[in-house]
Amino acid sequence: MTQAEKEQDNGKEKEKERDKEKEKEQQRGVKRPIAPPTIPDPLQEQIQSNFVVVIHPGSRTLRIGRATDTLPVTIPHVIARRHKQSGQPRYEDAWLLREGLNKPESNEQRQNGLKMVDQAIWSKKMSNGVRRTPVSAEQARAYNCQIRPAVLDSSSRVKWTNTAHHPPHLVGEEALYVNPSDCYNIHWPMVRGQLNVHAGPGGSLTAVLADLETIWSHVIQKQLDIPLKDLKYYRCILLVPDIYNRQHIKEVVNMLLLNMGFSAIIVHQESVCATFGSGLSSACVVDVGDQKTSLCCVEDGVSHRNSRLCLAYGGSDVTRTFFWLLQRAGFPYRDCQLSSRLDCQLLQHLKETFCHLDQDISGLQDHEFQTRFPEAPALLYQVRLGDEKLEAPMGLFYPTTFGIVGQKMTSLQYRSQGDSEDPHDEHYLLATQSKQDQSSKSAADRKAISRPGGGLDGEMSGQGGVGELSDLPRGCGSGGSGGGGGAKGEMELGPAQGECLMGAGEVEEPLSAHLSRKTAIMSQFESKALGLDKAILHSIDCCASDETKRKMYSSILVVGGGLMFHGAQEFLLHRIINKMPPSFRRLVDNVEVITRPKDMDPRLISWKGGAVLACLDTTQEMWIHQREWQRFGVRMLRERAAFVW
Repeated sequence: MTQAEKEQDNGKEKEKERDKEKEKEQQRGVKRPIAPPTIPDPLQEQIQSNFVVVIHPGSRTLRIGRATDTLPVTIPHVIARRHKQSGQPRYEDAWLLREGLNKPESNEQRQNGLKMVDQAIWSKKMSNGVRRTPVSAEQARAYNCQIRPAVLDSSSRVKWTNTAHHPPHLVGEEALYVNPSDCYNIHWPMVRGQLNVHAGPGGSLTAVLADLETIWSHVIQKQLDIPLKDLKYYRCILLVPDIYNRQHIKEVVNMLLLNMGFSAIIVHQESVCATFGSGLSSACVVDVGDQKTSLCCVEDGVSHRNSRLCLAYGGSDVTRTFFWLLQRAGFPYRDCQLSSRLDCQLLQHLKETFCHLDQDISGLQDHEFQTRFPEAPALLYQVRLGDEKLEAPMGLFYPTTFGIVGQKMTSLQYRSQGDSEDPHDEHYLLATQSKQDQSSKSAADRKAISRPGGGLDGEMSGQGGVGELSDLPRGCGSGGSGGGGGAKGEMELGPAQGECLMGAGEVEEPLSAHLSRKTAIMSQFESKALGLDKAILHSIDCCASDETKRKMYSSILVVGGGLMFHGAQEFLLHRIINKMPPSFRRLVDNVEVITRPKDMDPRLISWKGGAVLACLDTTQEMWIHQREWQRFGVRMLRERAAFVW
């Protein structure tokens, strides 16, 4: 008998002995510890991309399609719902109007913002080295006030949506063209990237989710030709904002898996998907949408939590400012109203057609535009415009021009407040650390307290409160630059943040005073509207290392439809280079602003990234299956999401 065969026989004998011992233990009734139900590993199976639906829900536009589609279906993200009873008052969610515009200080703030814009326009020379000659709005007004429209056609050939068969709801373009005299309420289920939950009709969380389900189901059925009963064979990739509401995401995932019936889902962040869609490994992603502007530094598919920033303004604020400037210049279409859906559409079109960020275009110029409304003739208007076309988009860099008063203008990512369905979250882990960890921490804390300026780290870390304080903006109250924020970012508070919260000697301040001071600083920071260039610098400055910051400066990716103006790339690049910290000008070889990667439409890049995600082998372990969601609920997002839930 050979040596190998002997070893094999010995192994078999040992296995038999082990089996006998197990049997004896069972007979003796030995109690074994009860293991908690573990979340199973995802099934490894080949996924066909044409059975994956990618959904990118925006505040104004929904983009949805199969992962194999070249372009997604793009429709207005709006629904019209028929009144349940006759005589019910009409309700319509606002489009260009928003809270905070009708305050006594709004007009003064707008005028001050415009003065800063005009100063910036005048101070920057044209490419030939000559300063621009400012054009007075009065010159344009004198001409525009005399203009009368020319009739192109007695009929505009545009009709109101036919509601004779009383459909219970209408979606997209059909909803936009519902006659205001018909018995329908108009709802936009998302506002500034979040669910549009409000106190008015149709503003409850249940109603908003029902609107989303109806719109998405309609598009999947009618535009993608997928019967709803077949969704059990399909998977879904949902793109969510970088700064998200955990409760809302949970409810939307619940709706997609349990109500609509998708077999599995991946939830991923818009900024990370934008880097996938543009083919970049790392970038500072600037997503200028219709109602919000979000910024985030992404490195190798990971979004840096501390760098996330959401500004509560976007393209629609530029449109409204452009309308105000048009009125000042004697806009010849006198009946234009911000409360009218069709007028809002016209103003969006005029902004996209006329506005620019090119300093070389100066002086008065003549333009023309048409109006085509239902039950009205098609009209042609002449209009003479000067600097209004440049002033409106510059509002993104001087947000006081928007005249928004008393609103929260900047949002940061807050830590999870906890969920009753997910007891073993980060709060649980902090609370159940071993005593050894706690004792070693307390020793470190004592050292930190004795170190000047380090008291904040020491006093808070033993109580699990560092996470709360890490929500603070970096360097707030101290100029926004300086000290590193810790490589982990989520658990550490950098020296600059510590010093901005408290003086070096104030280590004895109690926890309640820390938190109240933190709240005061947060509310002060969030009430300010940072200009786009300053927000980019702030986001990059929140990165942990100089190497990461250098990467971000050399790859600033602008996506979304809010900054698609002629000359925007050069304009933004010039402002960032001028405002960069001097220390970085020497370190960074080249600052690059990318507005159209691979000549793609910047509005579609995030959606395209979601489609790329569906094809990657590494996404296999990120799928949350319907049965897993039914059993484990929101815990699955913490286990499987590619970002820290």
